[in-house]
This record gives sequence, C-alpha cells and structure tokens, in this order.
Amino acid sequence: MSGRKLIAMESHEWNERTEEGKRFFRANYHGNEWRIITTLKTDPDWEPIEQPSEEVWRALRDIVWKKYQRKRCPWERVASIDKILGDEVPE
Repeated sequence: MSGRKLIAMESHEWNERTEEGKRFFRANYHGNEWRIITTLKTDPDWEPIEQPSEEVWRALRDIVWKKYQRKRCPWERVASIDKILGDEVPE
C-alpha cells in the first residue's frame, strides 16, 4: 500500500420501545459518511432511513458520546454528529 491507512467501518446500535414494538437502529460510519438503518423485532428486513429525524441523530450522538467517554470511539465521530445537528462543536 502507498501509505494510506485503512479505516474499518464502525457500527453503533441501540433500540427503543415504540407503539409498533421494539425498534432496532444501526448506524454505520464508513468513508466519512453515516448510514442509519432500522427494523422492528418482528421484521427480519433492515430498511435504510434516508432522512433521519433529529431524534434519531440525538439518540446516535448519545451512544457515540458514551463510547467516546469510555475511549472506544474517537472524538471526530461526536463532532461529525454535532455538525449534522448544527450544534456548536466544542474544541
């Protein structure tokens, strides 16, 4: 390789109880982009969320923030979500 660093895809998962039942979310970070998919416990198929709501982004930020605090995720992931949300990114 010509000095390029290979970066693996990161996955972050969480679930919520909804009126429809238990909903699972998975956010994949790869190539400087986030991709969020979801499914219900009763549905075997994962569906992409084309335009995630602010609520979904904030839930992901909470997960990533907790991982950052435990040194399991770089600060850049938290900052990238803050930028998406339009929040001020602390240095």
